Amino acid sequence: MTGAYAVPMLTVLVPWRPQPSRLDAFARVVDWYRSNLGAVNIQAVDSHDVVFNLSQCRNLGVRSIKSENEVVVINDADTIPQLEPLLEAIAAASVTGLVHLPYTEYRWLGPVGMPELEAGRAIEECSYELVRGACSGVYVTTPATWWSHGGQDERFRGWGFEDAAWNLAHETLLGELPRRHAGQVFALYHDQEQREGPNYEANAALMQQYRDAAVSPEAMDQFVRSDSNPERAFTLPGT
Repeated sequence: MTGAYAVPMLTVLVPWRPQPSRLDAFARVVDWYRSNLGAVNIQAVDSHDVVFNLSQCRNLGVRSIKSENEVVVINDADTIPQLEPLLEAIAAASVTGLVHLPYTEYRWLGPVGMPELEAGRAIEECSYELVRGACSGVYVTTPATWWSHGGQDERFRGWGFEDAAWNLAHETLLGELPRRHAGQVFALYHDQEQREGPNYEANAALMQQYRDAAVSPEAMDQFVRSDSNPERAFTLPGT
C-alpha cells in the first residue's frame, strides 16, 4: 500500500467504550482506516446506558448522519476489514437498498493469532479461528437503508444476539440477507465478555421472538413496530 484511497463523504462509526484490554485493538482499527482511507471521519459512539449497548451505539451513530443517502461504515472497535472488499461494499451500498458486509470469512485471531500480529506478522497470515455465521463486525450502509428495516433493537443489552436478530429482520423485511463481498475481516483478541447472566438470558429470549416473527414480512413488521423503543418507527420500501 503506497497511499490512502480518497473516499468522499465517508463516516466510520465505531461503537466504543474504553476498556483496558480493548485499547490496543481500537488503536489498530483507527490506524488501519487512516493508513488506507486517509482523512475519513472516524466517529467513536457511546450511549448513556450503564450497560454497554451495541445496538444503541450503532443507531445513535447512524442518526448523527445528516444525509439519508450518505454511505457510512459501522465498524466494531476490534475488527479490521480488508481494503478491496470494503471499497466494493462502499461503492454498492448507495444503490442496492441493502446493508453490505465486506467479508465472506470472519476470522478471530484469539490468544494465538494476536501475539503473531503484535510480532509483526501480516494479519492475513496470523493464526485464527473461523467464526461461522458471523453477520456483524463491519456493516456498510446508508441511513435510509438502515432505517428501512428498523435499525437494530436497543432492547439487547450487553453482549449477544443483537446482530443475529438484525440479520433476520433484514432478510425478512428486505427480501434477502445482507449482501456480502468476498474477503475476510479480522477480530482482534481482548478480554472476553461473559455469555451468561440476566442480560444474556433476556437477549436470548428476545432473539427467540425474532425467530418467531420471521415467518413473514408482515409478522416481522408488526413485531418490530410494536417494540418498546419509540424511536424505532420506520417505513418499508414501497409503502
